[in-house]
Amino acid sequence: MNFRMDSMQVFDLAVPGVRELEPYQPGKPIEELEREYGVTHAIKLASNENPLGPSAQAVSAARAALSDIHRYPDGNGFALKTALARKLGVTPESITLGNGSSDILEFLARAFVQPENEVVFSEHAFALYPIVTRAVGAKPVVTNARDWGHDLAAMQTAVNARTRLVFIANPNNPTGTWIKARELESFMQAMPGHVLVAIDEAYFEYVPAPEYPNTIGWGMRFPNLVTTRTFSKAYGLAGLRVGYGVSSPAIADILNRVRPPFNVNSVALAAATAALDADAHLADVVQTNQKGMGQLTGAFTKLGLKFIPSVGNFVCVDCGRPAAPVYERLLREGIIVRPLANYGMPNHLRVTVGLPEENERFIKALEKVIREA
Repeated sequence: MNFRMDSMQVFDLAVPGVRELEPYQPGKPIEELEREYGVTHAIKLASNENPLGPSAQAVSAARAALSDIHRYPDGNGFALKTALARKLGVTPESITLGNGSSDILEFLARAFVQPENEVVFSEHAFALYPIVTRAVGAKPVVTNARDWGHDLAAMQTAVNARTRLVFIANPNNPTGTWIKARELESFMQAMPGHVLVAIDEAYFEYVPAPEYPNTIGWGMRFPNLVTTRTFSKAYGLAGLRVGYGVSSPAIADILNRVRPPFNVNSVALAAATAALDADAHLADVVQTNQKGMGQLTGAFTKLGLKFIPSVGNFVCVDCGRPAAPVYERLLREGIIVRPLANYGMPNHLRVTVGLPEENERFIKALEKVIREA
């Protein structure tokens, strides 16, 4: 009997929706850039990471947790759920913990979406939405963007009897656009009861606008709403991967049925719990980001480059030409940013707000690349 299997046979065995996918491409690591291009002291402004890093409280808690890593973590995340419930004004039963907030988005698709269903999201939105949709065999329905952001009217029109889930990123990644509370509330009021709406608020802590909605407070009025947030961005814990969803206890109960055991590790649980009390550090992070955003957008204006106004910790700049060669030249200068051709934005680069000196180095490199092009 021949047990050998070639790659084509393996591909044919895969679920049809998975066969249609391309693997998610993260930002290029610094080590890879330095190895490939022979540069040193490279900086990474590609993955929307927090340049200040985590708070001292979070680091201390993470170190203390290392002494018990031979034990499984608390599978229910009692301490973190309790701290989140107190801070957010919700019950622990309404919280689902994830290995990053991307876990919660995947749980929603696995738990509620079947192959005959449709999932609605906007163009230029987070790349994970089509991945989790196709992975469960459902049909992705991509609506046209408006001014690089979500067109809620178009999304509402796209909802039908087959729709089971709507993804909305607010602020949106990669464009940094955002939806006002009044508009989002009207959208939620129009949603039928068979449609779950996931509001992805990964960049919630950065938004300075008073009209920006805090949708966690909407749970009593909209039982089909799920809000997801993360500790990877403003809290600086991207390497530990911990996020959460807030929903009705009924939805959380279903999500916890597909959540793998011990999906959040003990070090992440400890660090995230401590991070919630580090208000001064979070304020420094937000202030640093606001100043850095002004530094970058001011430079773009001086260079005559258009950009998409952003309320996140990143900004998209229009190179006025295909961005791939600009991206490549910046790599040779030791600067990693994010090209966006896979988001349908071939002329744009997404730049994470870094430390002042990192922003300045990027600006000088960009000036050089634009001048020499």
